Amino acid sequence: MDENGKRSDGRGIDELRSIKITVGVVKNADGSAYIEFGKNKIIVAVYGPREVHPKHMALPDRCVLRCRYHMSPFSTDTRKNPAPSRREVEISKVMRESLEPSLILSDYPRAVIDVFVEVLQADGGSRCAGINAASVALADAGINMRDLVSACAAGRLSDNIVLDINDLEDKEGDADMPVAYLPNLEQVTLLQLDGKLTTTQFSECLEKAISGCKSVYEIQKEALMKKYFGNEMELKEEA
Repeated sequence: MDENGKRSDGRGIDELRSIKITVGVVKNADGSAYIEFGKNKIIVAVYGPREVHPKHMALPDRCVLRCRYHMSPFSTDTRKNPAPSRREVEISKVMRESLEPSLILSDYPRAVIDVFVEVLQADGGSRCAGINAASVALADAGINMRDLVSACAAGRLSDNIVLDINDLEDKEGDADMPVAYLPNLEQVTLLQLDGKLTTTQFSECLEKAISGCKSVYEIQKEALMKKYFGNEMELKEEA
């Protein structure tokens, strides 16, 4: 941060990067979304509920949720190996566990829902951006949900707790805390911490991340409203 309190990309301490969400971008999918979260560019496609293959994976009382997070070879500065890395396997698991509490999986026994998250361009916070797009894509697919999942990270740069860590701040900063949140239910579905924080800093960081999640939630709702009530929204704005 510079002497004026501005970060490497010119943002203030409590400022989110620009966010743009488009719903229904993959026509063959049951639900889909595209998100630009800062310089992150991620596309998500949802298929299901559908029959489980192989069949022995089916559960008699609920649906199976499968998530696949993948970074394209051209998504980073240096070419990435297209094979799934340990990090991608971990983030796939984290995404599934953060999305599951929002879904009413008992409504679809012996079925599966597949969520494919493809990172086209990465700039720090891609797991949070992917969760945001995946939740919108699940809503677009018509899956029964308790709430949307909104995700945002906060972190520590020297003595400052800042909102929405970018790639440089993630690598050079002192701590990074991704958080996923159900705003209506006021429940945290994901909380990770990479780095060290005092008890006071932890509380401040969590509070700041949740405030970021609530801001993202409004953008998610607006994107869904624009797809399904676009003409009505335009008429209301004109009136």
